[in-house]
Amino acid sequence: FTLFIFLIACILYPMEDFDAPDGRTPSSKHIKKEIKKERKVKSEPGAGNSPRITEIKGGDGQKKKKGPKPHKSAEDVRVEKYKRGNESTAYFKNEKDKKLQSNLRKAEKSVRNAAVSAAKAELLLTEEAGFLEAEGEMEKTYKFTQQQIKENVDLQSASKIFNLNLDTFGPYTFDYTRNGRFMLLAGRKGHVAMMDWITKKLYCELYLNETVRDVKFCNNEQRYLVAQLKYVYMYDKKGKELHVMKSHIDVNRLEFLPYHFLMASVGNAGHIKWQDITTGGLIADWRTGLGPCSVMRQNPRNAVLHLGHHNGVVTMWAPNMNTPLVRMLTHRGPVTAVDFDPSGWQMVSTGLDGCMKLWDLRTYKLLNEYHCVPPAAVLNVSQRGQVAIGAGSRVMVWRDIFQTKQKDAYMVHNMPSLVANDLHFCPFEDVLGIAHSNGFSSILVPGSGEPNVDTFEVNPYETKKQKQESEVHQLLEKLRPEMITLNPDFVGGVTRSTIEVRNKAQQLSRDANPKKKDKNKARGGNKASRKLRKKFANVWDEKKAKIAESRQKSKEKRKKVVAEKRGETYAPNVLDRFKRKD
Repeated sequence: FTLFIFLIACILYPMEDFDAPDGRTPSSKHIKKEIKKERKVKSEPGAGNSPRITEIKGGDGQKKKKGPKPHKSAEDVRVEKYKRGNESTAYFKNEKDKKLQSNLRKAEKSVRNAAVSAAKAELLLTEEAGFLEAEGEMEKTYKFTQQQIKENVDLQSASKIFNLNLDTFGPYTFDYTRNGRFMLLAGRKGHVAMMDWITKKLYCELYLNETVRDVKFCNNEQRYLVAQLKYVYMYDKKGKELHVMKSHIDVNRLEFLPYHFLMASVGNAGHIKWQDITTGGLIADWRTGLGPCSVMRQNPRNAVLHLGHHNGVVTMWAPNMNTPLVRMLTHRGPVTAVDFDPSGWQMVSTGLDGCMKLWDLRTYKLLNEYHCVPPAAVLNVSQRGQVAIGAGSRVMVWRDIFQTKQKDAYMVHNMPSLVANDLHFCPFEDVLGIAHSNGFSSILVPGSGEPNVDTFEVNPYETKKQKQESEVHQLLEKLRPEMITLNPDFVGGVTRSTIEVRNKAQQLSRDANPKKKDKNKARGGNKASRKLRKKFANVWDEKKAKIAESRQKSKEKRKKVVAEKRGETYAPNVLDRFKRKD
């Protein structure tokens, strides 16, 4: 049977098919080379009728045309979205250290697996954001009123449209927690209240009997900050006073950095300050040099604070530098509000010049510009990139302005005889909260909130035990203030050169550029008396002449006394004979 199979193979594949280079009987090595050439021409497995040919070499060694590119599947497209750069193993071969080479391969493999896992996790994101859609070209979404929306949504969504009439202690400002469950209201005349705005349960209510300028939640609803008339106070969930921060005086705006556990403030004194709420220590206190400030917002990407000033300049600050990281001239008048898109790469600013401008924070260039009449006073950006501005009694919401310039607003909400004082989008909800002169209003803005909640980051439905564990994890993962930089991706490098090599290089640089002798610089050069003396140095008047003459006489008298003590005869200068005698 074996002999029979061998004869059939010889008939089907005769040895003459393989041409030996010399015309002699081909060797096994030559046969293997010919088989490899044939395999290069054949298509890859699983390609079907469309072969994936990357490169074909003919007998003369010349390259032929490339074949059609392979069709990417839907899974490959999803994985491509989560990749960070192109995979490249070329630098592995150049690395001589085998251990480092294997570590690099493992790191590349883990990055590839992470992208695949992220693409597979998309199946769990079952919710999608919805939007208002108009029927036909004549109908516009900004003409829809809240009453029409309330009549066409479910009962749970309709209950999120409500008004709180608080006309005694206004105007009001407010803040939401990071998970969007709790709300903190504060009236200018001293009324502070914290509540679960979904169930309408009131947790605490304070009447402070003094001016309240701003309020801010800390990492959760257990603690919050209140900027009162003179100092900043910290209260707990039940309204008990926990701490008084006397280093923050006359504060207008508060910010809380959740990943660094830092409280930041700016006020009428023109100083920006950071304080660690875990240790109580003051991290930094920098003078802005641009006067009182009432506009401050943190960039979600790098935690850098942006201040808006009365001269139209926006400055960027970090606690590890006493000068602004960047100064941008954004408006021709005072800046009224600043905010950022969810990625932190673009900035929106409004000013009293009646403009809303979009800026690219990578190039610091203007992208788009919108005109607002009257000028916008407050501004906020949602998790999905919708921008809400409050201009007098009108609140406008813009959609997709970070992608393209829009002709019309997405939604418009009018409040007759009221003025919007503050507004915020509620996280993970299609809700926009508006604090005005007569209390608080909550309206629905479809498509503003993130529909899929990452419970490892923030959890609106967390239990008491989960809340305790999340606080412990946040403290363990707390970032240092030194890590607040414009480019958070840059961590730093490790020098591979030894100390001897570095010392030798420093010595060579010192020998090439020898130090010059330091001049004895007189101190006090900026004194007012010295400046005045320099100013009138070349002015000669009668008084100055008399003083010079008296000084000269006293000088000669001293010389005579010294000469008599030494037993010498005082000989005046030879040229004294030419002096003018009065």
